[in-house]
Amino acid sequence: MKIYLVQHGVALPEEQDPRKPLSRDGRDETRKTARFLKKKKIKVDRVWHSKKARAVETAEIISRAVGHKEMSQRDDLNPNDPVEKFLEEVERFNADLMIVGHLPFLRKLASLFLTGSDSPDLISFKNSGVVCLEYRETWKLAWFVTPDLL
Repeated sequence: MKIYLVQHGVALPEEQDPRKPLSRDGRDETRKTARFLKKKKIKVDRVWHSKKARAVETAEIISRAVGHKEMSQRDDLNPNDPVEKFLEEVERFNADLMIVGHLPFLRKLASLFLTGSDSPDLISFKNSGVVCLEYRETWKLAWFVTPDLL
């Protein structure tokens, strides 16, 4: 089982658009990441994303590349939402999942999966980047890619 944690792409500043949708650079970098995932034949069963415009747009761009059986907008993937319930929920799901969201939520979630605690700051997420965690007896970091590496 794999979980792909995706930080949304770069958004417009709130002063420019209060909804904070993706900027042109944000869309371009997200497309670059999506092309990489497609080339590597990454597939997921479900995509979960927050309701914020930047996460919705990022999820839409990437999900077209990876395919999915189901895409769900969730109210519990906001930047400061608690992460504790997700470990059990994901393990119960027992299939490949992509979560598109925000910091510090994704950072805390990765730490929870890898250490059992949401407090260590282990991974330096980047906009439009993907962290792949894999379950093999325990959760491990499988790989991490950012647009500037592609």
